[in-house]
Amino acid sequence: MAEVAGTEFWRGIKPIEKVFQPNALPEVYMENVATEDERYYVPFSETVSSRPLWISPSQNKWCDILMAKGAGLVNRHYHPHQVFAYTISGKWGYLEHDWIATAGDFVYETPGEGHTLIAYEHEDPMKVFFQVEGPLIWLDEEGEADGYFDVHMYIDMCKRHYESVGLGAAYIENLFR
Repeated sequence: MAEVAGTEFWRGIKPIEKVFQPNALPEVYMENVATEDERYYVPFSETVSSRPLWISPSQNKWCDILMAKGAGLVNRHYHPHQVFAYTISGKWGYLEHDWIATAGDFVYETPGEGHTLIAYEHEDPMKVFFQVEGPLIWLDEEGEADGYFDVHMYIDMCKRHYESVGLGAAYIENLFR
């Protein structure tokens, strides 16, 4: 039986017929992206994993959910471009700052800011939605550049992981836009 309309005044509006412009790709829709199924999380460090949600190889950008089930660490790094973060669960921060993000918190990382991402012990796993533009520049203990990580390395890492857990290397290509 169909739902009875309440305050949803838009129920009678006809959807747009011309949804996509010529050559436009379809949207990416994924259910339950913060899933507990660890096959979707690619190990990023010994203690932190990443679930890719959207990837633009041509723009060197991606969106992911970073997860740590306990105390975690992502190498020291900076971004030459801006990064946006929204905390889904858990507790995390940067050794270089005095704030600690918890569920519901938003963080904007300015281009060129160096930091050491850490996950605190918490009853819930740290899960943070990140929108990353450009590479991560790895830093040594003095804050000097010591390598990099970009979208192409991320794709390769994801392909190897997804192949090893039975999802298939091509799984990641569904997220390319």
